Amino acid sequence: MSANQAFFAIATMARVLGVSTAGYYAWRSRLPSARAIADDGLLRRVRTIHAVSRGTYGAPRVHAELRAEGRAVGKKRIARLMRATGIVGVSRRRGVITTRRDRDARPAPDLVDRNFAADRPNQLWVADISVP
Repeated sequence: MSANQAFFAIATMARVLGVSTAGYYAWRSRLPSARAIADDGLLRRVRTIHAVSRGTYGAPRVHAELRAEGRAVGKKRIARLMRATGIVGVSRRRGVITTRRDRDARPAPDLVDRNFAADRPNQLWVADISVP
């Protein structure tokens, strides 16, 4: 709402969004919660561990480092903080390649000429075998 304050009145935006104007101003002037402050401190340490590992550590290894330091913190909390800030580790795993396409082979003919509408039942049958 504060980003659009120059274009619209706060009261109008609050009404459209279904929040009270007083509630918005109370939220805006509220101090960060204890959890948010703790998350900021923890995130600084997570970034340091990630940087020292040359960007290779993901959430499990960062969690193990914090546990080795004696910090009691959950693995899911570390994963949430890393995901929210875009910090990712490096994975050596590669996807399994199941099909290797022959670039020289001609594609299957388009017998319906991309027209999938039929005039009567059992005249045109089409299928899709692609895998998502």
